[in-house]
Amino acid sequence: MKYIVFDFDGTLADSTAVFASAWNTLAQKYKFKGIELKEIESLKKLSITERSQLFDFPMYKLPMILPQFYRLYRQSLHDVHLYDGIKEVLTEIGKKGYKILIISSNSQENILEFLKMNGIHSVSNVLSSTRIFGKDKVLKKFLKDSNINPSDVVYIGDEQRDIVACKKVGVPIIWVAWGYDAIEAVQQEQPEYKVSTPHEILTII
Repeated sequence: MKYIVFDFDGTLADSTAVFASAWNTLAQKYKFKGIELKEIESLKKLSITERSQLFDFPMYKLPMILPQFYRLYRQSLHDVHLYDGIKEVLTEIGKKGYKILIISSNSQENILEFLKMNGIHSVSNVLSSTRIFGKDKVLKKFLKDSNINPSDVVYIGDEQRDIVACKKVGVPIIWVAWGYDAIEAVQQEQPEYKVSTPHEILTII
């Protein structure tokens, strides 16, 4: 194994409050249902399709919404925080000689600024998927461009769509329990590994 690839939101960064705020701003503008923070835990058990139905949000509008969403996100970047223990895990992985990447649906600009703000220098590259369900294509291109096998990589993410993307390209995944999808939403996809604390990532690696 040579590369450790992380998702960003829900895996490295706790952006729950910022996500909810940005969503609610757009909900008011486009007349779909907003999110209350007290609903977050129950939402984690639902699929993306189920969430879109609950909020009266048609999925075909995602390409229009996402650029606006991440611009609003950037305005509140100071309210996004690293999960406890993540910085230490990144440092330790770097010391072991692995290359660390981030592949996320969030914008490269947002992520790079966040890493700078938090003094994280161990990440060698940030790749952004312009489509929320496009991570498999980004992973596949990364494997091809780097001339490496799927077995040379492990992906660490928190959502069902992360697991599905990894399965498509044959990359093993470590699912983290502290993110946006609860075990009820991901267990049928059968991730290779599951962790409930950041330190467990080091044990698996």
